[in-house]
Amino acid sequence: MRNIFLLLLCLLAINAFAQNKKPLTHDVYDGWRSIGERTISNDGNYIVYAINPQEGDGELVIQSPDAKYKKIIARGYNAIITEDSRYAVFKIKPVFQETRQAKIKKKKADEMAKDTLAIVELGKDSVIKIARLKTFKTPEKAAGWLAYHMEKPLPDSTKKKTATPDSNKVKMDLLVKLADSVIKKSIDSVKGKIDKAEVIAAAQKAAKEILKNAKDEFGTDAKDAEGDDFGGSSTTEGTDLIVRNLKDGKEKTFKLVSEYYFDKKATKILIETTKNNKDSNSKALVLIYNLASLRTDTIAKGVNDAKNYVFDEEGKQLAFVAERDSSNKALQKFYKLWYFTSLQDTATLLAEKNTVGMKLGNTISENGNVQFSKDGKKLFFGVSTIKPAKDTTLVDFELARLDVWHYNDDYLQPQQLKQLDNELKRSYLSVINIGENKVVQLADESVENAQLVNEGNANYVLASTSKGNRVQAQWTGRSMQSAYIINTNDGTKKEVAKNVETFFQASPQGKYVYWYNPAVKHYFVYNVETSATKNITSKITVPLYDTENDVPDYPSAAGTTGWTENDKYFLLNDEYDIWQVEPNANDLPKNITNGFGRKNKIVFNYVRTDFEKRFFKTNDTIFLRAFNNVNKQSGYSSKIINEVANPLTIVVSPHAYSTVMKAKNANAFIYQRSTVASNELFSSTNLRDAVQLTDVASQQKDYNWLTSELVKWKMFDGKMSEGLLYKPENFDPKKKYPIIFYFYEKDADNLYRYMSPAPSASTVNIPYFVSNEYLVFDPNIYYKTGEPGQSAYNSIVSAAKYLAKMPWVDSTRMALQGQSWGGYQTAYLVTRTNIFKAAGAGAPVSNMTSAYGGIRWGAGINRQFQYEKSQSRIGATLWQRPDLYIKNSPLFAADKVNTPLLIMHNDADGAVPWYQGIEYFTALRRLGKKVWMLQYNGEDHNLVERKNRKDLSVRLGQFFDYYLKDAKPAKWIKDGLPATDKGKDWGLKVE
Repeated sequence: MRNIFLLLLCLLAINAFAQNKKPLTHDVYDGWRSIGERTISNDGNYIVYAINPQEGDGELVIQSPDAKYKKIIARGYNAIITEDSRYAVFKIKPVFQETRQAKIKKKKADEMAKDTLAIVELGKDSVIKIARLKTFKTPEKAAGWLAYHMEKPLPDSTKKKTATPDSNKVKMDLLVKLADSVIKKSIDSVKGKIDKAEVIAAAQKAAKEILKNAKDEFGTDAKDAEGDDFGGSSTTEGTDLIVRNLKDGKEKTFKLVSEYYFDKKATKILIETTKNNKDSNSKALVLIYNLASLRTDTIAKGVNDAKNYVFDEEGKQLAFVAERDSSNKALQKFYKLWYFTSLQDTATLLAEKNTVGMKLGNTISENGNVQFSKDGKKLFFGVSTIKPAKDTTLVDFELARLDVWHYNDDYLQPQQLKQLDNELKRSYLSVINIGENKVVQLADESVENAQLVNEGNANYVLASTSKGNRVQAQWTGRSMQSAYIINTNDGTKKEVAKNVETFFQASPQGKYVYWYNPAVKHYFVYNVETSATKNITSKITVPLYDTENDVPDYPSAAGTTGWTENDKYFLLNDEYDIWQVEPNANDLPKNITNGFGRKNKIVFNYVRTDFEKRFFKTNDTIFLRAFNNVNKQSGYSSKIINEVANPLTIVVSPHAYSTVMKAKNANAFIYQRSTVASNELFSSTNLRDAVQLTDVASQQKDYNWLTSELVKWKMFDGKMSEGLLYKPENFDPKKKYPIIFYFYEKDADNLYRYMSPAPSASTVNIPYFVSNEYLVFDPNIYYKTGEPGQSAYNSIVSAAKYLAKMPWVDSTRMALQGQSWGGYQTAYLVTRTNIFKAAGAGAPVSNMTSAYGGIRWGAGINRQFQYEKSQSRIGATLWQRPDLYIKNSPLFAADKVNTPLLIMHNDADGAVPWYQGIEYFTALRRLGKKVWMLQYNGEDHNLVERKNRKDLSVRLGQFFDYYLKDAKPAKWIKDGLPATDKGKDWGLKVE
């Protein structure tokens, strides 16, 4: 009895404490902290992570798992731990307020505060700091070296100026005139006498020398009488690069550096330098600095533009593309492929437009990816068609500007324009087998896309194209693909599969090509050696796809896990479990998780902890993420690949788990684990016994937080549904609360997801509203094709009526809010019911008949697929079922709306055409309804700029407070905001 009494006292004390907590305000957003970047050393002994506010100065934490060693560095970010686990290297940002003030003062980029380089020897206290850092790099697979590239040094403020800028300009003007005069008089003096060209050339040389001397003296660029640079434009000079031996601290500095790259194993570093603009004889250089001998070799001189540098796996070969023959102003440039090995003194030309194997009209692409095969025997690169030079005789202002749409175009003009830059840079994969002096072109205009197989070691590439099938993407959302294997020795092509809506992939060793065919819902494998294609899953009797698919299209596959060594077995997923399949279909498939997932409604998915691992060994133990579809709990299990057995449960708990990061050489893990009340970083040696590293949740201890619970109810159609109910921490069942229904499609699996208070990009911030004593309910929505509006009504309104019966829900103060698809459903629901006192619809489609033929301007694609095959779920064309388009369009029932509606639709929306919001607003306005529309200038579908997000957050709070809590209206709600007040008054004042 005494124990019960003490327990009651504790509960009362906890409740009293919760009652005294303050509500969240919009002022908390900037300082609200969260866990950012994180990494773990290869030996597992050190962990680095960032804790950052949403706006302001964060901190980087370096610690051991037991926290016996811990360092906190203000404003640290972009951290790496060296391969040998000895050093942490990172950047330190300038102080936030200093940068903000510099922006307010409109300082130039060179005058802005710059990052600082920081080096920490792990386990020790000292921090080496080096100011004005641009970038840094360490080798990918070796330790001991660091290279850091510096910003341009600040001008020497103590240096005496010999002349004012104005006087410099006067002197330069006089010298330009003098140079011009020298040329003119030279021409006049030789009329009718000797070869003018020789004299003119000499005069121009003298004029250039005059101007060069002037530039050196006054630091001012000089131009000739026609405004052209004498002697070509100067390049942007490089800056200092320092190569540091981390073990002994010794450094070597290289001047005028523009680019630099380590080879993976840190045997050498490539350094590109620019010419010195004050020295007309200087040249751009490509250098190799040998990290063992500390010797520097020049392997190329005088290149105008070099790029795409790449070492082979061992660091013994180097390739790059460069252009060295054209002036900076040339209208057409031809790049060449250069090659260097440690056995050579300088880089040699490997390929150019006239090399054997290059097709007429093609040249080496400056934009193609250059890559050696893993074994170093092949060099892959891109070729492109030679573009005609711009006709400089044409006068721009006399030329028409238009886009011509043609019914046979593969892509609509808006999509072509969106893809224009990529198309102009398009290259086609080609290869040179090292030691052979010929190019083998692998991809071309007929089969554009090609991917390397077995890291380039295979004797073929896998290529695909959608040519001939692209127009259909207008209404299907994707194109059918055809796949080919193309021989890397001679370029011969063999068809693998034709016209399948899929993505083709090759097995790790390249023995097979595989794909999922959504039309038949099975996996197929093509045997490269035998050219045979087989359905390898026909004997699996459970679905390998999403059985809850509710759009009028083929369901997506459940996914794959990977391959075993030597391509012996293929591991793939059904909705719950993992199967082992023999790629030639000779053996019966095996359910290696023993059907445990399906029996217990647990979804198993492979947790990838080694991103360099390309296949499993048959006795490998892998980690699986386990998610319970019923209670939403999750955790980790383990499984031996070659055994048919129940997975071994490691941990299951009422939490959400993030991606796991594992130490490369130790059983040490870090991951985040969250509930609605916390989201912390943990370390573990076995994924079961966890050590909490952070305490970010302490920031909310003084605020009235939220709780979450899973609610199930019967919908109007008799089927059960589920959703998430968020209540304030100080919830009192004796009170009545206003409630906001927020929704999209299905969110119930996020029961344990943590949400930060933050400015809204488009939707209600749930922590803010719940902290301010609202309830928020997020229901799952189940759809029927042709009835998206009625489906939303069936799910959402049934949930509202179910919750309205609860004694703690104020059924007279209920509201709706959604964005995009949620915005459409909000716009539709207010035409069907009057039970909601207010509603907010972001970027809503209001008229499906006009939206059907519209453009998603962000991608340039047509919206027809959205209705026929995707989210809008009509399942028919506008001409087949115009009744469904009209029935599901809020616009055509606008006269039924009685709920005050706040619309947000921005004028740069790249997903839903802006005019959809306008159509609905003007219709409701015409009908005398209460409606507002927020149009953020230059903003996309969801708000990007933080200042606009903050503004929307305030307006959402004011709007719902006015209608659900009887708060006084802000000026914008009551009177609007005239254009004459724009930029002066935002109408947020509550009178």
